[in-house]
This record gives sequence, structure tokens and C-alpha cells, in this order.
Amino acid sequence: MGQKTISGFSKLSKVGKIKWIVENFFKDPETVKRELASYLLANEEQQRILDGFSENTISNYPLPLGVAPNFLINGVEYCVPMVTEESSVVAAAASAAKFWLDRGGIQTKILGTLKTGQIHFLWYGDGEMLASKQKELSEYLIEVSTDITKNMDERGGGIQHISLVNMIDQEPGYYQLLLEIDTQDSMGANFINSVLEKCAQALPGWFEKNMRGDIPVPEVIMSILSNYNPDCRVLAWVECPTVDLGYFEGGLGPEEFARRFYTAVRISHIDPYRAATHNKGIFNGIDAVVLATANDFRAVEACGHAWAARSGKYVGLSKCTIHKGVFRFELEIPLAVGTVGGLTTLHPVAKRSLEMLGNPDANTLMQVIAATGLMQNFSAIRSLITTGIQKGHMRMHLHNMLLRLEANEEESAKALEHFRDKTVTFQDLRNYLSQIRQVIVGAK
Repeated sequence: MGQKTISGFSKLSKVGKIKWIVENFFKDPETVKRELASYLLANEEQQRILDGFSENTISNYPLPLGVAPNFLINGVEYCVPMVTEESSVVAAAASAAKFWLDRGGIQTKILGTLKTGQIHFLWYGDGEMLASKQKELSEYLIEVSTDITKNMDERGGGIQHISLVNMIDQEPGYYQLLLEIDTQDSMGANFINSVLEKCAQALPGWFEKNMRGDIPVPEVIMSILSNYNPDCRVLAWVECPTVDLGYFEGGLGPEEFARRFYTAVRISHIDPYRAATHNKGIFNGIDAVVLATANDFRAVEACGHAWAARSGKYVGLSKCTIHKGVFRFELEIPLAVGTVGGLTTLHPVAKRSLEMLGNPDANTLMQVIAATGLMQNFSAIRSLITTGIQKGHMRMHLHNMLLRLEANEEESAKALEHFRDKTVTFQDLRNYLSQIRQVIVGAK
């Protein structure tokens, strides 16, 4: 092992970066160098595109692209692309989608498309006078930013509303301008930030002309989009007569299943410990589609969790009702995603994922993503209240465990058959492989 710090690392070529990394952080530099190189794309142009997505790239980090078929959303059939490393996620989404395929499918509805940006500033003048001039200030800021918003305005987007928020009761002199912006089919982060910075630059000039001259102009602290977008929201739901739910493993009837399911969802609204895991399951599905379409899963999660805590208590994102013999399960969630611009346009696999979905607009993609999160949640709760989560979960992990235990093709086939209807643990599998290996050795 050698020197652990370096000056000018970013200026090195990729070969130079790899050489320094492997020689200073690994015991077997040549082996590691070959491994890193093995994950690079043979297509040099595509590899150059991927390298441009990040800084100091030395290799690629592959994740599997899976698909969940049989999604019927608003009467349209979809095969949903999902990128995830958790083996049970795709199977769970596909299973729930198939279940609801025969019960009318999934319904979705867009509740809003506005995204949020903020200009945070300090000013120590007359707050009431400023509030009385809010309309004039809004019109001024919209006008000064038209060179940026012109094309978006022509497509029906752009700045839709500007609000002045007085927060001096929480911090002396603190105000913010909250901009609600429609970015159409783009996620719009760069667009929103450009608009905000242009408005922030123009803000002091407006104060000089329109407010008392003896009060200093505002000090702009920062201007930045918010990843909390409560007005960019989608609703997804499934419903059917309770009796049509059918019977479940262990002889559980539809009414009893519905009662247990309702209670499980209700618990996520009572207990934040359960709510965190409940919502993580929803994001298992949501994140997988967001990743497959090269959208920002970190922004989507931050927004979703903030929405889950909007009442002051963190609760489950989905709801269940049973009313007049009808079972209904729904998910209402903010989702800011795009289908044009950014990585959605550049990433070669993301382009294919969007093509698989019929090249949707942003609203349609929001609905597909919400539907996938709903199905993931349905499948998880169904397992929890019937067979328990581990039976199916560990069976899906069986393939990974077989790889870890270096099982060959014949051993894997026997293990898959043996544990087909059993709950499997790593120790159980290791013991089973030891037994069949001893039999094979003895037979020789």
C-alpha cells in the first residue's frame, strides 16, 4: 500500500486514475485493474457517454434491468422496466399486477404538475408594505426571466405563480419567494434553478425602485429548487367487490383477507417504525422504475418522505378502505420526473426503457411509477398477512445464496426443487448442499 492522498487526481486520464487507485488501495493491483476493465462497455462511444455522467469515473457499476409484465393502467397494458438489486422486488410487482389484471387493473389520476423553487432572502423593511406590492413584484420577476422561460411558456409551462412568504417570526428579516413552475415533460431542475438565479439577481433592483430608499436592499442568501413538490402529485388505486378478492394461501377468505389488509395499512398510520418499512416497500417499486428511466430517485424519495410527514407525524403513504362491500387500496404521492432532457435522453438503456413504455410524456410516466409503487406495497402486505414475508423473500434470495456457496448447475437445480415449497435460510441451504455433495462423493 502506498500514498493515500493525491493532488490533481481529476486531471489524470482514466488509465492514470485506475493505476493510482489500484496501486495504493488494493493488495493485488493487476487483478483489480482487470476486473474494473471488464465492466467497461465495448462500445467506446457509449462508454464515453456514461463517463460523462459523473466525476473521476474508473469503471461501471452494473445493476440488472428486469421487467414486470401484466400492468393494466387506465385500460392500457404495460410491461414495466425496473432496475433493482433486490431479487424479490420485480417478482412482487409482477405478481400483484397479474392479480389486479383480472379485477379491472389499476386506475391513476394526475392531481397536479407544478414544481417548486425558492429564493431565500433577508430584508428589514416594512413587511406589510412589501406584501401589498406582491402582485407587482411577481409580474416584474416573470417579465425579467422571459429570456429563459420563453420556450417553456410557448409549450404551456413556465412560472405559474409566485408567493411571498414572511418568516420573520422564525428568523429576523427572513423572507422567501416561492415559485410554482410547470416544466412540462422535463424534470426541470436546471431550468428551475436558472429561472431562480435570474430572478434573484433582479430582486435588489426592484427594491431600489419600489421600496423606501433608507432601507437596504435584500440580501439574497440562496436561490434553489425544492425537492418537496406537493403540487406535482399523482393518485393510483385499485378496487373491487371484497368477495372478488378470492381465497388466499392457508384458506384465508376474502372478507378476512380484506380486514387483515386494512389493519396492516392502518398500523402504518399509527406507528412510525412500521411506516418507515411500509414506505420503503413502496419505494422498492418506485425507485426501480425511476432508475430504469434515468430519473432522480434521491429527489423522488426525499419528496415522498416529506409528504409522508406533512401532518407533523411520519405515516404510511398508502391507504385502504372497505366500504359497502368494496375493497379499495390507493397511493397518493408527489412525483417529479421527466421524459425529455438530462440522462433520460442520454442514457442508452433509459431510452429503451421509455420506448418499452410507449415513449410516455411525464404525466404518463408519473402514473406508471405510482402504479408500480402501489403494486409493490400490495404484494408486500399480502405476504405479511398470509404466509409471512420470509417464505417468498428468501426463496427469491435462493439464487444469490447458491452463487455465494459456489453451487454448480446440478446442485442448484436440486436445491431449487428441494426448497420449492419451503422457507429457506442460508444455513439450511449450506447444510443441504453439504449432504448432496457427500452423497456424490460417496457414490464415486
